[in-house]
Order: sequence, then structure tokens, then C-alpha cells
Amino acid sequence: MQKFGKAQTAARREDARFLTGRGRYVDDIAPPDALRAVFLRSNMAHAAIRGLDPAAALAAPGVAGVFTAADLEAAGVDLHIPCDPVTNRDGTRAADPFRPVLAKDRVRFVGEAVAVIVARSLAEARDAAELVVLDLEELPAHVDLAPGGETIHPEAPDNVGYDWALGDEAATEAAFAAAAHRVALRVEDPRVIVNSMEPRGAFAEWVNGRLHLAVNGQGVWDLKAALARHFRLDPGQVRVTNPDVGGGFGMKSTSYPEYVALAAAARALGRPVRWMSERTEAMLSDNAGRDLVSEAEMAFDADFRLQAYRVRILSNLGAYSSEFGQQIQSDVSARVLTGVYDVQKVFVNARGIYTNTTPTDAYRGAGRPEAIYTLERTMDHAARVFGIDPRELRRRNFIRSFPYATASGELYDVGDFARVMDRATAEADVAGFPARRAEAARRGRLRGLGLCCYIESILGSDVETARVEFREGGRVALYVGTQSNGQGHETVFAHFLAERTGIPAEAIEVVQGDSDLIPSGGGTGGSRSVTVQGTATIAAVEKMTAAFVPFLEAELGAEGFAFDGAAFRAPGTNHAVTLLEAAAMARARGRADLLDHSAVGRLPGRSYPNGAHVAEVEIDPETGQVQVVSYTVTDDFGLLIHPQLAEGQVHGGVAQGLGQALTELAVHDAAGQLLTATFMDYGMPRADALPMIRFTTENVPSTANPIGMKGCGEAGTVGALAALANAVVDALAPLGVDPARVQMPFTPARVWGWIAETGGGQRVAAE
Repeated sequence: MQKFGKAQTAARREDARFLTGRGRYVDDIAPPDALRAVFLRSNMAHAAIRGLDPAAALAAPGVAGVFTAADLEAAGVDLHIPCDPVTNRDGTRAADPFRPVLAKDRVRFVGEAVAVIVARSLAEARDAAELVVLDLEELPAHVDLAPGGETIHPEAPDNVGYDWALGDEAATEAAFAAAAHRVALRVEDPRVIVNSMEPRGAFAEWVNGRLHLAVNGQGVWDLKAALARHFRLDPGQVRVTNPDVGGGFGMKSTSYPEYVALAAAARALGRPVRWMSERTEAMLSDNAGRDLVSEAEMAFDADFRLQAYRVRILSNLGAYSSEFGQQIQSDVSARVLTGVYDVQKVFVNARGIYTNTTPTDAYRGAGRPEAIYTLERTMDHAARVFGIDPRELRRRNFIRSFPYATASGELYDVGDFARVMDRATAEADVAGFPARRAEAARRGRLRGLGLCCYIESILGSDVETARVEFREGGRVALYVGTQSNGQGHETVFAHFLAERTGIPAEAIEVVQGDSDLIPSGGGTGGSRSVTVQGTATIAAVEKMTAAFVPFLEAELGAEGFAFDGAAFRAPGTNHAVTLLEAAAMARARGRADLLDHSAVGRLPGRSYPNGAHVAEVEIDPETGQVQVVSYTVTDDFGLLIHPQLAEGQVHGGVAQGLGQALTELAVHDAAGQLLTATFMDYGMPRADALPMIRFTTENVPSTANPIGMKGCGEAGTVGALAALANAVVDALAPLGVDPARVQMPFTPARVWGWIAETGGGQRVAAE
């Protein structure tokens, strides 16, 4: 059996408490004397605030306070929540319009917070919120994903928040002019709502003049800095903690208005204040995902080798630029613009449009699923137009020589894309598909096969910290700068340290999510956690073991001690001292300096997980129902650290991708009202709609980090969208359904409508 960290699975240590109801989530640990907060939210998508009178609410039973933007400003709170703007194609800085903690003069989306009501109980706060008099003068709402319409921000003429570009437009145009073959496809990637199992929540308290915010987020340090800025505090006066977190998926990675408002209310009232979002509230106010339209074009030579690729993107920013909102469909998406294909002449122009809807930001994959979906839909479309097997067209265009510098500036270190695709198609028995399609046709069903070959880039900071502290009783604490949202970090990080030190995993406690205990960290997101944290842990182990060597040589009177991963040994002696034994000796000698070791790890480069997904679907032409009958994934994750958790991450990612492709769709009416604000209206994926997922790997260890691994957290979603879409297109192709009409989600009503437009349902029945 191989050691952990070299493809051996260990049981998740977190599961015992999670499965027995002993998890400690933010709503479980709020101070018992905390007041309850409820937010008054706009019921209009675009309106001027003509009046806001909290008097009746303030007089209601149990109410401790009602706070508006004016109250926060009077208390010295900086109301502006900034974004991270991109640079426009003309070199100017993109728009960064004022986004207030609480709406000040105007509301810009349904669900925007206008006031916070604080009371003894949740019921009293809810009742009082109904008494706040909010006078809104409705303005025209702009909800179309297109420039123009009623101006939302004066800083963004025509509601264009950014106009970003990458690549050589003239060279790309010349390649298209000289191409032997060209194809174009319009691809829609509609808005989805994250719906993490645990909605957002937090509590704020001021202890001895210091602010403490406990929040179910994806890291504590960015929020710590943001709160210090909002309250004009030294960062040392702010503590942020993350307890157990029930899912984040990128949505919980940013600062939100509620956190600042809670802190302001707690300071004003001298009491802790807590808030937990309700489901519809979350659907209205959480950052949404995706919401873009791409116009993609490909140019090929006479041998069907890709010569140029051009994409024009319109993305929906929502009413404001969220923290990373401008980057997702521009810089981040472009990192995998050309996927696994060898093409250097590219041009992408991305424009972000402000609309009177909830802001958008990162959602599992954050730009990578969107880019790969567009690319792989278009590649499959090209194969269909040219009459070439989709596998053959991809094979002709795969990158074959590494390292490879992409047109968007990434450096792919290693890869074997053909081997990965061949394994996936063999596992999926693609050779037997024609027989399965014929059998389905005899049952009156349409059967389709879809392929997606994807690559993604890990994101986030390339720097992480690790600290190893030897405690009394043979216990060890490992302080990490990432934050688990349910992925199994406690198991992975404890066993990772154990495998490299010989310290029993059960003796290791993983400490995370506390800005007082861990001075810096990058948090969780972008498939970075294990790669970057593991690199930092290796650095800490190397520093720690080096520090013990002179101590042991002096204590034991022997020279040449070296650590072999399990014990310190000196040549020519029988000495074998474990780290726990060495720590005990140091404690006995009063050497506290040897009991606490910190290090910073920096990645030499990004790693690039990649893989191939094969989806097989059946469609009932009488109802339009799409059934995923088979799903196969082959991934290249480099060195697998924990195979079971990696497979679980892939399963979860595929489920989210298939949910988006099959049923999920956030819909607003012309006035900006969200029509899908409950689970009665929003189609979350269900277990009975998902197939068993076959998972295999063809791993090529990365050279971009000392572990050799590649992140896996978002890979399933990156590949799932196009695999499923291409399968649906393939199933509908014999009926003559235009591929440009086939857009997510593939709900029964939509699919039935496409079939009905061609008269295909009657033909299938007749046959």
C-alpha cells in the first residue's frame, strides 16, 4: 500500500461530527445574548428613494435599533464597497461605480438592502421591518443583456461597465480571411443561482474596542482588510473567523453589504448582532453566476487544423460590479481561452453590461466553465459542419509539445490530451454507441453522445502560509491559510503532514479560519487549496526539521543527523528520533523556539488540470425529457493526494454542471422582478436526474509545484456543460434541429419546442 499523499485514501475525519449533527456553523455559535437582524430590501429593481421613515419600526416591541445609510455615514462608516476593475481595451480603467452598504439615494435591484432592523428576537425584527415606511419612485429597469437602456450608473455610458480585449485583432482577421474553412456559433450561458446548502450568515461583536465578525465565508483576510477600511480601523483592531461552512462555490468569497451593516449595528448598540439569510432572501441577494452570451468563430486550414479563434462576449454584471465580477468573463476566462488546442491567432473582446439585477461574480469554475463551454460547443459544431468525427478533429488540434505558451499568456507545463481523451472514450464505449442509438430508436427515443475536452487553470494567490506547533501531550497543531467549505481539508492536511513527518495523523489538529491565529492566507477558491497549502506545509517541514538537527547533535553527541520522513538518524549510530520525541526533548530543555515553526510557500507556476467528459443522453420526443443515461470522466490531476475526495469533488462538480445544463435558470421579468425566487420555481438538480458517474484518471505529474499535483475542485463543472450540451445537439441532429437553437437549460418544454418546430416528433413516432 502506498503512503497517503501518493494516491492512498484515508477516511474523512470531519464526517463523524457532520453526520451526527455536531458541526459548528455560524448560526450554532452566535452569542446567546445576540440581537437578531433583518434587512429591509427593495421590492423594485430601479427606483429613486423619496422617503425612508423608521419611526414606527423603532417604536415596535423589542426593537433595539433601525439603521439606514444616513445612520452609518453619521457614525463614520465608509459606505463604498469597491470592485477590482479591469483595464479597458483602450487602456482606461473600467467603471467602479459607487456601491453602498445600504442603498442611499437609489435602489438598483430587487433585494438590495435599504435598512437593517435589529430586535431581541427574529419575529420582532421581522414584524418591525414591515413598519418601515419606504417611499420609492419607480424608474425604468434595464434587464436586457445589451448596451443601452435607462442609465444605471453615470460612470458607465450605455451601461457598459468594461470593454476588454486580448489578442491581435488584425492578425486574427487576416487568418480568417485566408482560412479554407470557417464556422460560427452563438452560445448562451444563462444566469444561475448558487444556492449553497447553508445560506450566508454572520454575527458581529465588539470586544474591548475590537471588531469580531464570524462569517461562513471562504477565507478571513480580505474581509478583515475590508472591514478595517469601512470602519477606518487599524487591521489589528479587526478579527474575522470562519467556523464550519456549508458550501461556498465562489459565492461566499467576497465581502457583502450585510457584514458591514451588522458590524455597524453591533457597535452602535453595544451588543452582538446576528443574521442568517433565508432561502428566498439568498436567491435575491447572493452573487449570481454565469449570465453571458458569446459569439464564437473558428478558422481552419484545408487539413482542418485550427488557425484562428475569435470570441465576442457580452456578460451581465448585474446592478454593480461585485468584487471579482469584471474579471470573471475577461481575464480569468481568457486564461483557458484556447483550451487544449494549438492556436496562436486569437482575439477576444468582452464587454460587461450593467442591468437592474443581482450582481454576478464567481461560481464554481469562475470563468473557466464559461470559456470551455463556448470553445467545446464550437469545436463540436465545426466537426458536425465538416463531417468529421469530433474526436478526430480534436486530435488534429491538440497541443503536443510542452511546455506550451498559450496565446493568452499561460504556460502549460505538461499534458497528454490525446491519451486522456482515448481513455475516456474507451471507458464510455464510444465504439458501441451506434448500436445503442439504433436500439433507442426502436423504442422511439433519440440518443446522443457528447464529448468535452477541457483544461483549467488554478487561481488565487500563489503564496500560502503554514505553521506547525508542538503542544503538550504529544499533540500537534497545523495552522493553514485556506478554509474548508466541506471539501475535507482537515483530513487532507493532517494526513499530508503526517506522511511527511511520521507524526500520527490522529495527533494533528488542523486550525483554520481565524485571522488572529493565522496572520495571512489566501483562503479557498480557484482549485488552489491543497496545491498551495501543501507547498507551504512542505516548506514548514523543511524549516522545522533543519532547526532540530543542531539541537539533536548537541543533545545526543552525534553528527550528521538527517530526517528521512519518519525519524532523525545519524550515520554510524543507532539513533532514531521521531519529531514528537525531538519536540519532547526540546520542551524538557526549555527550547520553546523549537516548538513552533512557520513558513511561507510560493508556487513556481500554476498547474493545469485537464480531462475529457463523455455524456450519453436519451430524449423522449413526445415530452422533450432529457435523461442522462451514461456519464464518463477521465481526468489528469497530476499526483492524486486523496483519490476518494478527488472523485467526490468531480461528482459534485458534474452535478452542478448538469444542474445548470438541464434545469437551472434564473428568470427576471421586464420590471426586474426575479420570477424564480423559490425552489418551486428554480430547478435545482435532483438525484433522480443524475446518472452514476464513471471516474478514471490518466495522470501526468505537474512540474509547477513540488507535489506534482493539479487542483480538482472545479474540474467537474468545467467539463460537464459542453459534454451534456453536445450530447443533446447530437440527439436532436437527425431531426434537423438547428444547433444554434439548442441553448441551456435543456428543459422538457424547451426541447419539445425545438422538436416541434421541425415536425420531428411525428417523424419519430411514424418510424
